[in-house]
Amino acid sequence: MHMEALLKSCAGLDVHKKVVVCTVLKECEDGKLVKDTREYATFRHNLKKLASWLKKEEVETAVMESTGIYWRTVYDVLEEEELKVIVVNAQHVKKVPGRKTDVSDSQWLAELSRCGLLRASFIPPRDMRQLRLLTRYRRKLSEILAGEKNRLQKVLEDGGVRLSSVVSDIDGVSAGRMIDALIEGIEPLDKIAELALGRLRKKQSELRLSLDGQLSDRHRLLLKTIKGHVEWLHITIADIDDQVVAAMKPYLTEWKLLQTIPGVNEISAAMLLTEIGNRHECIWQAVTEYAHGQEYALAITKVQEK
Repeated sequence: MHMEALLKSCAGLDVHKKVVVCTVLKECEDGKLVKDTREYATFRHNLKKLASWLKKEEVETAVMESTGIYWRTVYDVLEEEELKVIVVNAQHVKKVPGRKTDVSDSQWLAELSRCGLLRASFIPPRDMRQLRLLTRYRRKLSEILAGEKNRLQKVLEDGGVRLSSVVSDIDGVSAGRMIDALIEGIEPLDKIAELALGRLRKKQSELRLSLDGQLSDRHRLLLKTIKGHVEWLHITIADIDDQVVAAMKPYLTEWKLLQTIPGVNEISAAMLLTEIGNRHECIWQAVTEYAHGQEYALAITKVQEK
């Protein structure tokens, strides 16, 4: 397959866990194409040597596939060294025809990049990438929290305690006070039921019936452990939320705009922003999908004017 070259010097990077294979394709003044392939360890010290070599070869663009997580450190180091780096989708690369069987991955990436046949994936700025680590960890903790709440309820049910039949939120303040009392073995049940707050105080008879179970020491140990974990998860998620909200200052306009979507609060807007980035076209799309009324039309106009 004949491909017209657009770049004089480019590099393809085949990134693995311990090593990165780099092929530089450089067109000399006489028109001759020179290929040079080298291997570097993926420690930062070695990656800086890779960056120095790429600069020496006057590489215009370095390209790598977004497979796994190993490309991220390579990308960070080359970005620090002010080299132009693009990350491409591996599936997109596979669909490009014309590859020879004896061509290495790094050389094929370099050839495709040289001819402008690769479409760069969106890579958010460094600050947004680091923030994304927090928001994705928060999402994982939220999933764990939901699982622990279900587990807490199952242990209570196993011990004959039907508290969830009366209390709508097993993780609420009233339920927490009563579960603590069950763990401590407080008697009688009337005393535990009196720990309920608010409207639940009107359901004393139902609460006493729901609390009448047979919790063993093993049940209590499990309840204490799970409840402690739930409390830790709440505290940790709250700490992350504080960090995320504070980090929204540079993206205040975009963050506020996403909150105009029905059902999207401060945290969910921040989590959405870290995924789509602060690209106005993506934010515009997110807002317009749910746009209703003049308020959203005005928000869209503000994005378009930026």
